[in-house]
Amino acid sequence: MNVRRSAAVLAALVAIGAATPAVAAPSPSPSAAVPDGLYGSTDPTYDGVWRQSLALIAQIKSDVKPAAKAIDWLLGQQCGNGAFAAFRAEPAKACDAKVMVDTNSTAAAAQALSLAGDGDHMDVAMKAAQWLKSVQNKDGGWGYTPGGPSDANSTSVVIGALNAIGQDPETAATDGKSPYDALRELALPCADGGAFAYQPDKKGKLAANADATAAAVLAMKGMSMESAKTAADTDLACADATRPTPDRAAANGASYLAETVARDGHLKSALAGAKDQPDYGNTADAVVALAVTGGPKTAQKPLTWLEQNSATWAEQNGPAAYAQLILAAHATGADPRDFGGTDLVKQLNATGPAPQTTKQAAAPAEKSDDDSSTDVWWIVGVGLVAGIGIGFLLSGRKKRQQP
Repeated sequence: MNVRRSAAVLAALVAIGAATPAVAAPSPSPSAAVPDGLYGSTDPTYDGVWRQSLALIAQIKSDVKPAAKAIDWLLGQQCGNGAFAAFRAEPAKACDAKVMVDTNSTAAAAQALSLAGDGDHMDVAMKAAQWLKSVQNKDGGWGYTPGGPSDANSTSVVIGALNAIGQDPETAATDGKSPYDALRELALPCADGGAFAYQPDKKGKLAANADATAAAVLAMKGMSMESAKTAADTDLACADATRPTPDRAAANGASYLAETVARDGHLKSALAGAKDQPDYGNTADAVVALAVTGGPKTAQKPLTWLEQNSATWAEQNGPAAYAQLILAAHATGADPRDFGGTDLVKQLNATGPAPQTTKQAAAPAEKSDDDSSTDVWWIVGVGLVAGIGIGFLLSGRKKRQQP
């Protein structure tokens, strides 16, 4: 549930290949106008639909009724064929071959719109899912771009979209292969930790990737971002099988994540030329993955670490970062309105149009009117530094190898 798109353009570059010319990271100041109704203040070129979708999902999960203009903005981004691009500056103009639609933006938008407006936009979500199924690869999975090689992150976020519209991913098959089959092909044996790889390397080898693993665990549990359900506390262990069930594969992946966060309480991200640094977004996604497999107890250490350390990261990275933390809190039964002393829901709401209503607002007021402060936590950067911790919801995440 990845600001996880440090820059979706990086995802596209991974999917398209090295032949694509390098693209500079987005600047802190918007190079494209930030439209009314969109959450966040930075250039939306590479993550507009992504961050809007996560913001809406997190609000609805928190009993917040999003602003009508926020929903309308997302609706207006859809192309006639049902697909979404990362951002369309001219939504009134019909999509053509130059519009770079992608599976991640489309799947995230489908998840958000299946919930928005009390379900009034399910038809739009279903149209998005129909497009996704039309570009499914023969191995049952999806790449970031239509026709690109399948990767664990893209396949997982599409599984979430299918679940959101009520379709069993097992029934979304092509050439007899379902999305679960595609993920199984990316699962490592227990001798290598039981993790998932992002994609095979050029030699066909798999390398454990915590970002891909967190995404795949949630997908293998048959859940979308919103529908993540906390499991009963249980010990996680890895067990090999010739064709593991989705639950078994999820447990194997979660056992890898549990072992990886056991020492420091967080996952790490190593940027080229830099020292290992905490990966806040990936840690938040790992919390969700651990909670839906091993229960709150298993997820407690990384959750506590996030409560103590993620405030600055979230302030800098804005809507999607707040959304990831909110979803991590909900998955563990924690209160996102008191997350290490911070009201994440209030902070998220402040990055865009004021929501219509919340259940909390309808209850007797516990706080003064000052709580609706106009202080806004603007994002100050979504470049490479923002990429440190941009959760599982983005396939373009670099193919990082986790320790």
